[in-house]
Amino acid sequence: MSGHSKWATTKHKKAAIDAKRAKAFAKYIKGIEVAARMGGPDTAGNPALDLAVSKAKKNSVPVANIDRAIKRGAGLTGEVVDYTEILYEARGPQGTALYIECLTDNKNRAASEVRVAVTRNGGTMADSGSVAFLFERKGVVEVTRTDGLTEDDVLMAVLDAGADEVVEQEDVFEVVSEATDLPAIRAALDEAGLEYNNDDPQFRPSMLVELDAEGARKFLRLVDAVEELDDVQNVYANADIPAEVMAQLDSED
Repeated sequence: MSGHSKWATTKHKKAAIDAKRAKAFAKYIKGIEVAARMGGPDTAGNPALDLAVSKAKKNSVPVANIDRAIKRGAGLTGEVVDYTEILYEARGPQGTALYIECLTDNKNRAASEVRVAVTRNGGTMADSGSVAFLFERKGVVEVTRTDGLTEDDVLMAVLDAGADEVVEQEDVFEVVSEATDLPAIRAALDEAGLEYNNDDPQFRPSMLVELDAEGARKFLRLVDAVEELDDVQNVYANADIPAEVMAQLDSED
C-alpha cells in the first residue's frame, strides 16, 4: 500500500492548510448531526454520537459548534436534518479510479456538482460497479508516532483485537483491520495508552496505478476539485504517486 500511503501523506499535509479547515469542520459536524438524529442527543446512551463528538474534539472543532450540531441533529432546534449517503464512481488520468463518498440533504445537487467537478477536471463519471470492485471496506486507525514507539509495539497492542497489519508512515502508524473490528482496535489502543485519530472505515484500493508527473498533476487537480464540494465527505483512489514524482511536483509549487 506504499503508493496509497504516499498520496495519503500528501493529503494530510494539505489538510493542515487553513483553507481546508472549514471543510474539515463541516465533515465532523455532519457526522454528529447524523448520529444525533439516529440515536438521540445523549452521548452516554448513543455510542455513535459519543464517537463522532470525540473525533470532532480531537480535530479542534469548537465545543459550541458541536453542541449546536447535536441539538440540530436531535431535532431540538426545529430544523430537519436528513442526510443521505451516496457513492459515486469516476475515472481519472492514466487509468486511475476514484470512489467518492457523499453525505447530502439534496441528492440532485450532489450528483450535479460531482459530475461537473469530475468532467471539468479531466475525469469521467463511471457506471455503477465499474470502480467499486477495485476497493474493499477496511477499518483504518492512525496511531500517532512518538519517540521510541515502533511498528512492533503497535502491532503487539492490536494483534489480538483483529488487526490485519500495521503500516509505518511518515508521521503515523496505520492499523488496518476489518471495519467491524474497529471498536476492538480502539479499545486495545486505549488500553495500551496509544494516541490515535482518523479511526474510520475506509475504502482501500486492492491494486494501485502508478502515475508519472503529468498524470499525478492532473490527478491531484481532479481530487482537489472534488474534495472541495460541500457534500463530499471522502475521496478514495488507487493512485500511486512515487516519491520522486511527488518531489518534482513540490518543486513546481
